[in-house]
Amino acid sequence: MTAAATGYRPGSTLPIWAEVRRQASRRRTQLALGFMALLPVIVLVAFEFGGDGDDDNGGGEFSSLVELATSGGLNFTLFCLFVSASFLLVVVVALFFGDTVASEASWGSLRYLLAVPVPRARLLGVKLVVALGYSLLALLTLAGTAMLLGTLRYGWAPLGSTIAAEIPAGEGTLRLLAILGYLAVVLLAVGGLAFLLSVLTDAALGAVGGAVLLWIVSSILDQITALGVIRDFLPTHFSTAWLGLLSTPPQTDDIVKGAISAIAYATLFWSLAFWRFTRKDVTS
Repeated sequence: MTAAATGYRPGSTLPIWAEVRRQASRRRTQLALGFMALLPVIVLVAFEFGGDGDDDNGGGEFSSLVELATSGGLNFTLFCLFVSASFLLVVVVALFFGDTVASEASWGSLRYLLAVPVPRARLLGVKLVVALGYSLLALLTLAGTAMLLGTLRYGWAPLGSTIAAEIPAGEGTLRLLAILGYLAVVLLAVGGLAFLLSVLTDAALGAVGGAVLLWIVSSILDQITALGVIRDFLPTHFSTAWLGLLSTPPQTDDIVKGAISAIAYATLFWSLAFWRFTRKDVTS
């Protein structure tokens, strides 16, 4: 049996802050976070120069939120979350999780990291924690920028609801925070899937694109009512349950189900990722 080198401590290899700084220096991280801050600016400019929006072409939740978006900072933030939750946030989260291990493999640096040696479980754990942190930062950047710009431009006002009376600003802020929390939990399923694909492939684009594609397929299947109760087990089935927080009183049944579903899917995907990576023959 070969003894470990003097002073070697597996738990001290690949510090989390070193990985945080490393990921922060990457162009994709800077662009992703930058676009999260830029999106509210784009929406604000669109409202300022895009006309009065009187064309009635569909109604529903989306058109109602459009009408409310310019009535206060809370409503502007809510609108930005509404238009980005179903796709943009999915892509950003898939990017942070799907690019972690696969990018190291594509660069040929993964085997050198493991030869330091960094224990496989620690390497995967550090990358998972950092991906979680940057995904949360992206969500908070979007919401924080939207809140700042919306409040400066439209003032501080009650949170408008599409299905109930206005919600006082104080309570509306708490509900908006609850919406952010729920979106963060739902996106864990996306992150888990992208993380698993990142372990299974050496192509970062394949991991990111595969996770987004499967999420879109799940959304399409969820629209097929003929599937019946099978739809309840799709990871996207409760993705819009946060709209229940805009009612009076708040409707939380689907939110609880959605949170349980997302956590279960994320745990399953992450467990499979760790199981596969600790047994994988790394050659790249």
